[in-house]
Amino acid sequence: MPRSRKEPAAPAAPVTVTVCRGCCCGNAAKYPGVDHRAQLDRLNAGIGAAGKVRVVDCLDVCDHANVVVVSPSAEGRRAGGRPVWLGWVFQDDMLDDVTAWVRDGGPGLADCPGTLDLQAFAVSRRIREGLPEQAR
Repeated sequence: MPRSRKEPAAPAAPVTVTVCRGCCCGNAAKYPGVDHRAQLDRLNAGIGAAGKVRVVDCLDVCDHANVVVVSPSAEGRRAGGRPVWLGWVFQDDMLDDVTAWVRDGGPGLADCPGTLDLQAFAVSRRIREGLPEQAR
């Protein structure tokens, strides 16, 4: 008689940090004092297994470059969390606040660090509707 094996549960969606690296964000010519590669390395190292970092070409909100979107985990979304759009993310301390927030659970499960509240902005419906469901 074959042994029944329990199928592993599908992993819950983690907190996702989407980093814009399109025409303005991540542009060394526009922001020569920012090491954009080091920013990604810092985010990946700081977030570790607590979430994932995703790089996209352009989020179409160039007036807010460098843009980072922190999207809730599946659990955070069930708790009411929604993606938080952060602009002008240039400094290491901002990246450290993002990584700490992700490690604490992210939107819906942990409060946004007060310093990041100053970076948060709302996107238009036109922009939001053109994005994958996870970033809305």
